[in-house]
Amino acid sequence: MSDQPITLVTGVSGFVGSAVARRLAASGARVRGLARASSARTNLTDFPGEIVEGDARDPEAMARAMAGVTHLYHVAADYRIWAPDTEEIVRNNQLSTQTVMQAALGAGVVRIVYTSSVATLRPDHGKASDETRPATPEQAVGAYKRSKVVAERLVEAMVREQGLPAVIVNPSTPIGPRDARPTPTGRIIVEAASGRMPAFVESGLNLVHVDDVADGHIAAMAHGVIGERYVLGGQDVSLREMLASVAAIVGRKPPTVQIPRAPLFPLAWANEKLARVKGKEPFLTLDALRMAAHDMYYSSARAEAELGYRARPYRVALEDAVAWFRQAGMLA
Repeated sequence: MSDQPITLVTGVSGFVGSAVARRLAASGARVRGLARASSARTNLTDFPGEIVEGDARDPEAMARAMAGVTHLYHVAADYRIWAPDTEEIVRNNQLSTQTVMQAALGAGVVRIVYTSSVATLRPDHGKASDETRPATPEQAVGAYKRSKVVAERLVEAMVREQGLPAVIVNPSTPIGPRDARPTPTGRIIVEAASGRMPAFVESGLNLVHVDDVADGHIAAMAHGVIGERYVLGGQDVSLREMLASVAAIVGRKPPTVQIPRAPLFPLAWANEKLARVKGKEPFLTLDALRMAAHDMYYSSARAEAELGYRARPYRVALEDAVAWFRQAGMLA
């Protein structure tokens, strides 16, 4: 066992990182997971491998974590739509990506899968966007999306200029089990399943089961082209459809009141002001409203053709998410 190559997964206490690590372990890989000392331990229970503590922004910690590693999945990210200092999100994701990739180069890691996001792609006005529509930082809406654009461009530059052996994957909107924090979309599912979302704004998103995203990571490691990006998505769904599906799963009536975005901006502004006082992330934010102006639809055709990627129906992912939230005691 000690001679088996080590695969390092960063962010294993998180939603996608824990899914990737568990799928790898199930395939027989020797997995090492990186988690911060302050990270929640929910997804580390019965972890199928070695856990090392460290911050992805710390060069010394990353050098230690990389010892003996041949394959790297850099999944860790600051996944917040809002922060009291929004530029902190940009700084965190840029610095952590640079630190991890430099450590990988120094350790001679053979192959890397870098977890980016569809946030780095420009929407296509109601049509499904794809890998051919990269955004600039100026085109990204909000600090989180801008942070992912900056980090992805950094990885691309390191591939070109330093020979970084990285493949880029761009998950759309993962949902499913182990969304412990939960993510912004997970919060919507929890609120809707608990009957606390009587109204909605018009928007659309691409929903995908988190375990399918994890399988897409493994396929990218095996078959992806260095320096290229691959959308790992599922199905395009309007927010109305998503909320109706959640209501059907839990046996509630779906919300039917659609409200315009414009009147919500003052409320979002007030929510953010209150959040700064309470130190708790608001449910409604200005950036979330700005993002809702665009249908976030994406095509995974390239990953399907080149990686053999497949995604199950979004309704199955929703059912698994609701079941996990219920088991975790997060539903009213």
